[in-house]
Amino acid sequence: MSYETIDYAVADRIATLTLNRPDRLNAYTRKMMEEMIDAFDRIDADDDVRAVVVTGAGRAFCAGADLEGGTSTFDLAKAEDSPVRADGSLDYSKQSARDSGGLLTLRIHRCLKPVIAAINGPAVGIGATMTLPMDIRLASENARIGFVFARRGIVPEGASSFFLPRLVGMAQALEWCFSGRVFSAAEAKEGGLVKTVLPADELLPAAYALAREIAENTSPVSVALIRQMMWRGAGMTDPMQAHRIDSRGILSRGRSRDVAEGVTAFLEKRPPDFPDRVSADMPDYFPWWEEPDYH
Repeated sequence: MSYETIDYAVADRIATLTLNRPDRLNAYTRKMMEEMIDAFDRIDADDDVRAVVVTGAGRAFCAGADLEGGTSTFDLAKAEDSPVRADGSLDYSKQSARDSGGLLTLRIHRCLKPVIAAINGPAVGIGATMTLPMDIRLASENARIGFVFARRGIVPEGASSFFLPRLVGMAQALEWCFSGRVFSAAEAKEGGLVKTVLPADELLPAAYALAREIAENTSPVSVALIRQMMWRGAGMTDPMQAHRIDSRGILSRGRSRDVAEGVTAFLEKRPPDFPDRVSADMPDYFPWWEEPDYH
């Protein structure tokens, strides 16, 4: 698939996904959603990709939903397979009723590779919420972030009511969403949303250094499992739930080629070369959260 709204490149086992509508401050469209989801499908299918960096072209990360359509932007009455019935009532069961930001964030949440956001400029609305299921957020000093939904008369999307309180706590999440104000990268760091704030010219090098640390030193299967264990664990209500999954992981991975290589490399004082791949060697209990009795 060739892309119109994003750039996708792979080098040194790191995929870079660049939002690429700089003339519109990388504003989000349905087309961008489709292309980003396709890119994450490619990322999971490519064993040569070990980590992902997401950033924006030009001076913005993503200015939010493209409002060029004016007041009809969020009105789906004329959309294909519209969820609006002839009598004006809403059919919430239709696929077309689903929030496009949420379709993207749920896909990122399912990703098998670690995802690093390099927030190079303004990240507003979906531009902010799409970063929440990413694993680590780095921000440029030029970044400005806003959960502006209440100022547009709508509500937060992108499953952010799940992700944001888990990342920054309920009080901080509510203050940012209630006010809808745009705030600085420094405030985002203080509130726990971003890990580090960097000068603009140091942002991507720092993101790639972090991605290389993962790509060069860790088992891809272990990282894929850890990513889902941590995110799925955020909803657990008892440590026994985590213990069950930990036990499966230790038991199944303990017999793997990766563990043999990791231990041997440690004893021989050399870098490991892990043979297992996410495309073929995920353990038989994965994905455990789809089991009927998981909860």
